[in-house]
Amino acid sequence: MNGAAGEEPLLCWREGPVGRIELNRPQALNALTFPMVELFIKTLRDWQDDLAIQVVVVTGAGSRGLCAGGDIRWIHRQLAEDMDEVRRFWRTEYELDALIARFPKPYVAIMSGIVMGGGVGIAGHGRHRVVTDTSQVAMPEVGIGFIPDVGGSRLLARAPGELGTHLALTSQAIGPGDALGCGMADRFVPADRISDLVAALRREPAPAALDRFAAPAPPGRLARQAHWINECYAGDSVERVVGPPRQPPGAGGQGRGRGAGPAAADSPEAGPALAPASRPGTRPGDRARPGIPGDLALHRVRRLCRGHPGPAHRQGP
Repeated sequence: MNGAAGEEPLLCWREGPVGRIELNRPQALNALTFPMVELFIKTLRDWQDDLAIQVVVVTGAGSRGLCAGGDIRWIHRQLAEDMDEVRRFWRTEYELDALIARFPKPYVAIMSGIVMGGGVGIAGHGRHRVVTDTSQVAMPEVGIGFIPDVGGSRLLARAPGELGTHLALTSQAIGPGDALGCGMADRFVPADRISDLVAALRREPAPAALDRFAAPAPPGRLARQAHWINECYAGDSVERVVGPPRQPPGAGGQGRGRGAGPAAADSPEAGPALAPASRPGTRPGDRARPGIPGDLALHRVRRLCRGHPGPAHRQGP
């Protein structure tokens, strides 16, 4: 084990043929720091050529989540002190995500609790992505005018219909059923069986163990709303997406008007048009960030999340 529990922010150790990596900052929702990312990369590079390691399992310490993303407090401080250090952090984080995407051995990410931003990066590009009862997956950086980060747009591009565009523009958090339905995860394992699954990975091949512990996920919400989401996001301009309020089929005039933002997704009877306040840059004159008009921001997200899906998610042992 790398350091004593409670002291090192990233713990790396071996359990027979299993390489374990645990993010160990539960008081900060396991937010990623630069040293954590660097050690993560070093460990994966060491293990990818180590014949004794057959599978890598990634977990988060504590009960609140795998990882809430990059350490925003550190980034905020560094923006005032050393912008080059922030650029190096992001470049290195992207290198980690690319390494995970092409890692040659089974890589199992346990996506319990909060999995957001950079947490999606270290989980979503892995070969075996496991959600549990508590999973909440999102790209919250969209709320401050950024595109889905850490390869999130590549993942959202594979969601059916316009669901990826919806998630990319609203930063809505989704549970295990929707994560599976949108292609952000591969299997659901009940939270109370995760420790047994990790133990089984020491004795049997990863696909067999994962299949044995997998169970049906709780039903998601987005599939029931796909009809109005697909209609709402079919427009290629901000005006057409925000548009006049439309009623979902069967609403009988009782819909609630605008509401494709995160709050509306919780309500099947809510109207299908975007809530402008839920995402900057969606009304004429709004800007997703300084210097980028709303239409341009929309087209960039559209191109990333609908027009360029990239290669399919890897399958295999």
